[in-house]
Parts: sequence; C-alpha cells; structure tokens
Amino acid sequence: MKAKGVTKKFAKKVARRVAKGVARKLARGAAKAAVAKAVAAPKKAAKRSAPGKPAPKAPALPHLRERWPRSEEERRARAAEYYRRLSAMYPDAQCALVHEDPYQLLVATILSAQCTDKRVNMVTPDLFARYPDAAALADAKPEELEDAIRSTGFFRNKTKSLLGMAHAAVERHGGSIPDTMEELTELPGVGRKTANVVLGNAFGKNIGIVVDTHVTRLSNRLGLTRETDPVKIEEDLMPLFPRDQWTMVSHLLIEHGRQICIARAPECEVCPLNDICPSSRV
Repeated sequence: MKAKGVTKKFAKKVARRVAKGVARKLARGAAKAAVAKAVAAPKKAAKRSAPGKPAPKAPALPHLRERWPRSEEERRARAAEYYRRLSAMYPDAQCALVHEDPYQLLVATILSAQCTDKRVNMVTPDLFARYPDAAALADAKPEELEDAIRSTGFFRNKTKSLLGMAHAAVERHGGSIPDTMEELTELPGVGRKTANVVLGNAFGKNIGIVVDTHVTRLSNRLGLTRETDPVKIEEDLMPLFPRDQWTMVSHLLIEHGRQICIARAPECEVCPLNDICPSSRV
C-alpha cells in the first residue's frame, strides 16, 4: 500500500515536471521568434552626434569573437557574459532527472548513462516504489532489476553498478549516500561526473562542474577550452566561474545544447550568444 502511494506521488511529480517542460519550450519558442525577428529587422541608422562631441562608444567586451582570448581576464569576461545571457534565456534551468533525495538522484544518474533523461524519468517511479532505499536495492535479485531497467539500455552493466553501489552504501555508510567526492567516487559505478551531479543537486555542494556531451561540445564551441577530456575540461572551466555558479553552469550549457546549440545543426541565427560566440555562423 505504501509502495502504491509512493508510485502515485512520484508519478505526479514527473507529470508536473513534464508540464513545466512544455511551458518552458513554449516560452523558448517565443524567445526564439523574437530573436529571429530582431536579426531579420533592418538596422536603424545611427544618430549623428552633435558637432564637437565625440560619438558615444557602444559597450563591448574585448576580443570576444576571437577563438582564444589573449588573457585569463578576457576568458573570465567571456564566461561571465555567457552566464549572464544564458541565465536570462533559461531562468528555470535545473537537473532534468526527477528525484526526491540523494539516493534517488544517484540511481537516476547511473541509469542516465547512454540514455535520455526522459526515458530515465519514465522508469524511476516504479523502480523507487519497489526499491525505496539503498538497503532495498542491495537485496534486489539481479534478473528482476535487469527487467526493471531494461529500457534504459546497457541494463546488465547498470545492474552491476546499482547493486555494487547499494551494497557499498549499506556496508560503509549504513545505507546513506555519502556527501563527499572521495566517498562517492569510491562507490562502484560512480565516477566524478556522477558524483558532481549528486553533490551539486542533492547536497547543494559546488565541488566541481558536471561535464557531459553537451558541456563538452559547447565549452569548445564557445572558446572556453581546447580540451576533449572531461576532467581537463572541468579543470579549464572551474577558474572561469565563481564557485557558487558551478552547478548552474552545467545546467545552462546542457539546456542550451539541447534547445539551440545542437550537435549537427546549431541554430546560430536565434542564439542569444551569436554576436560574441567565436563559432557563430552569423
């Protein structure tokens, strides 16, 4: 009976998240249309300055269209402007994996490897009703767990990771999910990226920056790094943003990567960064 109640409660939360996502997409569609209209509109002739008075200079950040800024200060200026504009574009950016506690987020993040967040959110309500905590998950039968997560792909490897993580959490931490990078990455199936997701979103700790495929692609396109290795990208990004922005930086880049800066065909004409992005096609 309790499990059924948990399932209904979690399903409602997923439904609210989906509805909120639809509303955000509609708002972004309107924003895209506004940007496109502004880009297509003819530029007004500049007003002439009064005789003897120099024309006012438009505010500009130095060398933002250069592929690689000349100094650390210019890199930080570029990063700050990106953050400002993306925050305005995506004010509701957040972790797309629906969760209620660190355990749920850790499980969902492990399942999200090579799988969409949407699919994970479809699987987790029943999964958490059946295995509400690490202790219950540790007692799961491998074949039953495999069937429960089959649709997320790579279900055999994920089953091993989930069971290993759950057993370690029970044996080492009494069933609780630890809140330090060192302890999290010692759990089977938990790497630095997964640990960053849990620490930033479940514990509110800015220990690092989550680097997934979207963050990798955008940080290179935006001229924030030349690296392709996630750890090295993270090392390049962290000095560019204040520590209290580290978790949100990844949410903003991921959201922008999903909506506009798409891998194969980025929509540069409606991108709010197209006048300062070194990879812009417009």
